[in-house]
Amino acid sequence: MAKNYLEIAFTESVKAQQKIYGSRRQYERMGAIQRGTELTLAETDFISTRDSFYLATVGESGQPYVQFRGGVKGFLKVLDSKTLGYADFRGNLQYISVGNLTKDNRAALILMDYANRQRLKIFASIEVFEAKDAAELIAKLENSDYKAKIERAMILNVDAFDWNCPQHITPRFTIEEIQAMNQPLYEHIEKLEAENELLRHD
Repeated sequence: MAKNYLEIAFTESVKAQQKIYGSRRQYERMGAIQRGTELTLAETDFISTRDSFYLATVGESGQPYVQFRGGVKGFLKVLDSKTLGYADFRGNLQYISVGNLTKDNRAALILMDYANRQRLKIFASIEVFEAKDAAELIAKLENSDYKAKIERAMILNVDAFDWNCPQHITPRFTIEEIQAMNQPLYEHIEKLEAENELLRHD
């Protein structure tokens, strides 16, 4: 049976700390509820509007590494209720995440919506396919209006996910979001400018 997010995240050492700080009983009740193993419409909609995420892997030395991945909205695609994928573009040529995944294909993702103070966390195992060997996959994952060079297809098999509480998430907004919020103001200014122009010619 698939494990839910809390079963994966709450190792014995984590549970021990929860006991010390008084939250273990609460999380025992939550952990008994099977949840977060198949993506629903809520997760699909959220993922399809993200233009970035944070990807954590672990190297063979045991050192964790977190990478920022960005692109056009929806570049991380939901292929089905258990599978995500994205086209991996040529970057700074360090290949730390890709190298880590050859030794341990487990990964963790955090997807943020700062404007609405939402956060989705995902545990997944990742399969890496070189672009030259995966034409069909690349065709599913590429974005025609984004011209960066695709080096590989990344397929993420979702193990579990969880929504985080909004506490401590500082709202931040993209230029696009600010423009949308200010659109009524822009329209009002245009209307006032037009009225002023008419008055000047009276």
